[in-house]
Order: sequence, then structure tokens, then C-alpha cells
Amino acid sequence: MKNVLLCVTGSIAVYKAAELANRLTKAGYNVDTVMTRSAEEFVTPLTFQTLTGNKVHTAMFELYDIDPQVEHISLGKKADVCIVAPATANIIGKIAAGIADDMVSTVIMALDHAPIYICPAMNTKMYINPIVQKNIKDLSALGYRFIESRESRLACGDVGIGAMANVEDIINTIETYLQGM
Repeated sequence: MKNVLLCVTGSIAVYKAAELANRLTKAGYNVDTVMTRSAEEFVTPLTFQTLTGNKVHTAMFELYDIDPQVEHISLGKKADVCIVAPATANIIGKIAAGIADDMVSTVIMALDHAPIYICPAMNTKMYINPIVQKNIKDLSALGYRFIESRESRLACGDVGIGAMANVEDIINTIETYLQGM
């Protein structure tokens, strides 16, 4: 069974990440979910736990029930692929700057053997901001893979680029990679 590490950050597109987790699980993948605190403002960890059947990781310093592990390391070692969906401007900036100050950014910094697919999701003004575009370009040059945002009506009512890629497109990209392993 292939292992997918799903890193979820705070965006209205979190509901699509829940759909992604559900569909990947139904397709036979083991999905481990890591969420930022801001992602928890949109959807609770219980949603992802119910959809995947796995514990959801949210805090850096959780108490262990049984079998203590350094979770940010063990999750990375287990992953065949990592998906950051939705990926906010904040997490893209953190990754580009090498900042590891929460569970998601720390797991990403510790992951050294599996590809990381980043699915940006933000307002058009944020997406086209030169700093965000530079971070995307820099991360691409380092080997991070992007599943591009699409143009759509955004949560604020604006129409433009910045909507997270369709779940079907993300799944197709991930399955193509995993089948080629």
C-alpha cells in the first residue's frame, strides 16, 4: 500500500482537501494527515480522521499514547509522496525560507526522499504577488512540484487565478507519480 502524506493549511479550500483525503483512501492509499492550527479553523481533525481512519497530527508536542515516536520524522520516513493542499502563501513562504515552526512546516523540512506536491490556494492578489511568485519559482528550482492554481470565482467574490486545482487533477498527478515508482 502506498503512503500519502497530506499537509493541510488554512484556506477555504480545506473542504477540497477533505474530499482529496476521502478519494485517495477509497482508492486504496494510506493517507496520513497533518494540519496547521489555521486549517483547524475551517475543518476539524475529526473529519480527516474519520475519512482516512488514521490519527491526524496537529501539534508539535503532543503526548504519546503508546509507542512514542518523533512524529515529524516518522511521518516523513513513511511517505511515498507528500501533498500540501491547500497551500497558502504563508506555508509557501515558510518552506522557501526554511522555517519549521509548526507540525506541517517541520514535517516538510524533514522529508528528504519523497516528492512534495504543492497546491496553491489563495486570493488572486496574493497569488500574483511578486514575493509569492518568487517563492514558487525558487521552490520549483529546488525540486518542489506545483499543481497549479486555476482561475475561478474565489471565496471573496473576485474572479481570477488562485483557486486550488481540482481534486481530480491532483489525484491524477499523484497516481501518475505513484504508478511510476
